Amino acid sequence: MKETIAVRKGDGSTSQVVVGDVLGTLPDYLPAGKRVIVITDANVYDLYAPVIDRYEKIVIGQGEGNKTHATLLEIYERLLEMEADRGCFILGFGGGIVTDIAGFVATTYMRGVRFGFVATTLLAQVDASIGGKNGVNVGGYKNMVGTFSQPGFVLCDPNVLRTLPKREFRAGLAEIVKAGLIADPALFALFENHFFEDFSEDGPLLLEAIARAIRVKKQIVEADEREAGERRKLNLGHTFAHAIEKSSRRFLHGEAVAIGTVTAARVSCKLGLLDAALAERIRTVIERMGFPVDAGVSDYRLAEALRLDKKKEGDEVALVLLRGVGDCVIRPVPFDQMETLIAEEE
Repeated sequence: MKETIAVRKGDGSTSQVVVGDVLGTLPDYLPAGKRVIVITDANVYDLYAPVIDRYEKIVIGQGEGNKTHATLLEIYERLLEMEADRGCFILGFGGGIVTDIAGFVATTYMRGVRFGFVATTLLAQVDASIGGKNGVNVGGYKNMVGTFSQPGFVLCDPNVLRTLPKREFRAGLAEIVKAGLIADPALFALFENHFFEDFSEDGPLLLEAIARAIRVKKQIVEADEREAGERRKLNLGHTFAHAIEKSSRRFLHGEAVAIGTVTAARVSCKLGLLDAALAERIRTVIERMGFPVDAGVSDYRLAEALRLDKKKEGDEVALVLLRGVGDCVIRPVPFDQMETLIAEEE
């Protein structure tokens, strides 16, 4: 079973997101006669060496600590040593860190070469690899330097998710819950009606959840490719998540997003946008999926970390807040109110 979801780019062309049993047909998506250079990490290479070794490769380190300018420079220097020219094709083969880096490299090397992705984590399949936002971290702050450039294709094969540790698989589900809250009540309902084990064991259910999340992102990216307005809704939970990740090393990105989503619901409720009962429903779903709902970081520290968010403007930061399931809004919130708004009720 395979589904192709075409994401329309600003220039009228499309980025093809293919969901299903597709890894075995990777050569069909690569440009004929072009030199292919894979960018991957050490763990993914160990798992998929027979596939990756068909092409030239650059293997980088694992983890968020490698998503830096230093890694970019190493890759640029390696491409120069390989005498890669503008006719080459870059294939990012891995999770969100790999696809972010590979997309940035492809967009900037020799002012741009063609590229595509094989997304090997759930988070990458439903969010990180789709829509063309590529970037690296600076000073511990997420994606402070980046580009907008969509890949030619993204291959999302659920079969590769079987190699993921349970914790990392669960972290990817947070992005799917987020998509449901932004624009698909039926997707959110899947999480109200199923448990974590259902998504990890029921292939058709997982495939439906992945495809629905991708369609939410497609709809928003097509309306606002460069995040001038509507696309900011995809940051639901992320502004708080990035502050959590800056303040604590305990959480995977998806775990921080889950906590950030609960925080966004709480803030929405305090601002009179969201009914308290619905805020509790959201918290309950996230807890049932096995996520933490508290970062264990002081409200003051989180509020201070938010002051350096890239979405801040003067003394305010733009937050994505909820009015209902499938109904969110972008609101500027003053920093001097933040500590009170994010605090748990006693």
